[in-house]
Amino acid sequence: MGLEEGMILAIYLLILLLAVVRFFPADRGKVIRRFRTGKAMTIGTRQVQEDNYGMCQTQDGFMAVLADGMGKNYGGKISSQQVVDTMKEMFINYRSVENPAYFFRNAFHKANAEILEKLDDGRGGASAGVVVIKDNYLHYAVVGNIKIAVFRKGDLVPVSAGHTIDMLVENKFVEGTITKEEALKRLEDKRVYNYLGQDRFEEVELFDAPIFLKEKDIVVLMSDGLYNGVEWKIIEEILTEKKKCQQKAYEIIEAVNAGKQKEKDNASIALVEVSIG
Repeated sequence: MGLEEGMILAIYLLILLLAVVRFFPADRGKVIRRFRTGKAMTIGTRQVQEDNYGMCQTQDGFMAVLADGMGKNYGGKISSQQVVDTMKEMFINYRSVENPAYFFRNAFHKANAEILEKLDDGRGGASAGVVVIKDNYLHYAVVGNIKIAVFRKGDLVPVSAGHTIDMLVENKFVEGTITKEEALKRLEDKRVYNYLGQDRFEEVELFDAPIFLKEKDIVVLMSDGLYNGVEWKIIEEILTEKKKCQQKAYEIIEAVNAGKQKEKDNASIALVEVSIG
């Protein structure tokens, strides 16, 4: 090959390379997310572990669910497992990330129907929190007292409110439908008023708008036994450490176990750290 032909070939290859870079830019893959996860639970001083969690990923997105069961004769354990199984099945078998709000409503109502089919009304039920991550965005839904938060740069920020009596009272006071005196009397009531496993279930707390996730953000799902069993500051301190998500989950549960409360509830946590892939 002569010098002139070599130069022509080099120019041709350069043009080809520039075309590839143009149509397949280096930052095109930055929207795709990798997920590092951690999950752990403790039975506390209870006889039965009624919490349950699950995670799954498809080519379209990632889902995590945490359920806190309640009931008699293993009714809570059965209910929380049914919630997790239903959420995973529907997420895998349907294109859920195309319309997360539609997925959440359908999945919660299906889980409610499945619990009622397996158990008499009142024998079992469950609170549940579900997150769906597609591209850079977090979508979430809650029924009951599961708390969902996002940890970013040292701060753990709650994004869900939950369905407990105190939150209901607070909302009614803001709306002006109850007096300040009535609100103050009931603000300490932490009982769950809305949960899966009851005929009158209909309310789902949905995200107002998807939350944009940044590099190294950690999405956190917690049962009430977790966030009532350990100080928020301690959770933040552990999440700040440079350790794997699974180790962080273990250490948070150990902090719950080391708490001074004589009566300890079931406590569970699920962590999902996002990073550019």
